[in-house]
Amino acid sequence: MTPTLSQLKTSATCTALKCKECGAEYELKATHVCEMCFGPLEVVYDISALKRTVTRETIQAGPNSIWRYRPFLPVLTEQYIDVGTGMTPLLKSHRLARQLGLKNLYIKNDAVNMPTLSFKDRVVSVALSRARELGFETVSCASTGNLANSTAAIAAHAGLDCCVFIPADLEAGKVIGTLIYSPTLMAVQGNYDQVNRLCSEVANTHGWGFVNINLRPYYSEGSKTLGYEVIEQLGWELPDHIVAPLASGSLFTKIYKGFQEFIEVGLVADKPVRCSGAQAEGCSPIAKAFKEGRDFILPVKPNTIAKSIAIGNPADAVYALDIARKTNGNIESVTDAEIVAGMKLLAETEGIFTETAGGTTIAVLKKLVEAGKIDPDEKTVVYITGNGLKTQEAIQDAVGEPLTIEPKLDSFERALERSRTLDRLEWQPVLV
Repeated sequence: MTPTLSQLKTSATCTALKCKECGAEYELKATHVCEMCFGPLEVVYDISALKRTVTRETIQAGPNSIWRYRPFLPVLTEQYIDVGTGMTPLLKSHRLARQLGLKNLYIKNDAVNMPTLSFKDRVVSVALSRARELGFETVSCASTGNLANSTAAIAAHAGLDCCVFIPADLEAGKVIGTLIYSPTLMAVQGNYDQVNRLCSEVANTHGWGFVNINLRPYYSEGSKTLGYEVIEQLGWELPDHIVAPLASGSLFTKIYKGFQEFIEVGLVADKPVRCSGAQAEGCSPIAKAFKEGRDFILPVKPNTIAKSIAIGNPADAVYALDIARKTNGNIESVTDAEIVAGMKLLAETEGIFTETAGGTTIAVLKKLVEAGKIDPDEKTVVYITGNGLKTQEAIQDAVGEPLTIEPKLDSFERALERSRTLDRLEWQPVLV
């Protein structure tokens, strides 16, 4: 049974759900679409209360997780689910920055996030905390892989029943990375958009808590912590430019919202932040709309190795377009070959093994630099949102093979010489 607010110890600063289109307000329930205009709902907060109660010191005194930002998150009690999610490294890049000709490049590395090695652990921690407050006993999601991993893992920790839905053609690492937590896993013969439509029907008929459907307003707020952490890790300063992957567009919009909230509350000095987005050419409806000057997207059928960001009809596309344009940012797309090259480039220069979404983001970063769309002096943050161990198939044919030798010194020496010869040939300039 759902507890009443009078039974809960609450210090919440979230006040309502509000339609992003018409402004209609709703109670903080499990709903995500405006009854008046069918626009998406978003959590709103009491900014004046935040100004009175939150300081840099109160944040730094909190847990070493996303819950140090608890007043900015939509949970009504202190009974949130903390599995150590967040406070991932913000690394100052040296070798990658030098190769790209940048002076102030930082890498926000959610490839090491807890517990399932992607940024989805942030949004699920928030969504399931709210789901438990609302009395849900079964939680679910429609997922391209990472979200299924996170939902299954955090549901197991919280003792919630879990049934998740994925496209049937996902990478093996993501399938195993969900099954290990023993949820009910439904592999649907269709793409993500078809999976999502099915889940909307299931949510309506079974009354489950779907983190990215009826719990979406709460779920999406977890991505704001990627903005908060970067500000804190930069010494309470905003970056000049960010580059982040685009799937539904929610992550992109929430990082921006996080920046704006810290400005409003007075935790960071205001300044312009350029926001740029990255898509794979095989699923790039937002990038195409940006290039063509449209304020609407044309849905596409995904065809790319970057399956974690392959959403052909992205829900928050128009808001991502608006943010990119009003901040003087860009939205670019790259080929599958460029994605693989981006994965290798990040690994070879910074020792970070990212999945295809990260390869997309690095490849777009490189493309923007080469096009003169990133100032070398800008303090640029690139967001790496998932771990490469989940998408090994994408890189398998591009990394070579080990040198097999006998357990003898002369066999090692011959192999070493062959390796050095191949390296010299690989770097030999082409004469034309």
